[in-house]
Amino acid sequence: MAFITKSEALAAFRESQGRQTVRKSARDVLRESADSFYDGKKYAVFLSHCHEDAEMIAGVKYMLEKAGISVYVDRIDDPQLDPSGVTPATADKLRVRMRSCASMLFATSKSSPNSKWMPWELGYFDGLRQGQIAILPLVESPTDGFKGQEYIGLYPVFERLPTTTGGQAHVVRTPEKYMLFEDFASGRQLYHDFR
Repeated sequence: MAFITKSEALAAFRESQGRQTVRKSARDVLRESADSFYDGKKYAVFLSHCHEDAEMIAGVKYMLEKAGISVYVDRIDDPQLDPSGVTPATADKLRVRMRSCASMLFATSKSSPNSKWMPWELGYFDGLRQGQIAILPLVESPTDGFKGQEYIGLYPVFERLPTTTGGQAHVVRTPEKYMLFEDFASGRQLYHDFR
């Protein structure tokens, strides 16, 4: 088993920042801005996280999007939302975005217990799409163990497993079964038993 490390996430964030130095036309900027405000936009993953982990989360988003998975992150996709000034309108916008996502990754780190919003997002999404939530541990070393708050144990975990060809597969797993992350992120429940 291997989890995403904090250093991998930060390296991906730095890589994504380097790629953003490409100049965009005004038309591209306006189109991207309009897309971010479009409430009907669909995503594969809602990435729940602590705002203290913003750079790591931007890196995880970049990593997943490079793998072809669309990811919603509030501060990136809806920058007009202010996490310090939460209002009913903020909660409504997050509900709209969660309804437009097929799955949730709940990113845990040492900072995540400080978040007031993460448990709310988890509870809302669990009621919305039960079975479509996975825990994404952000750890120091890829082989670090993971033990989160007690309710975290209710959900499968996102990790990378070695393949027979020497590569890695992104999976969501429980102790007894697993599914490819692409299937999970699309909303399909295609679990396989470990053999």
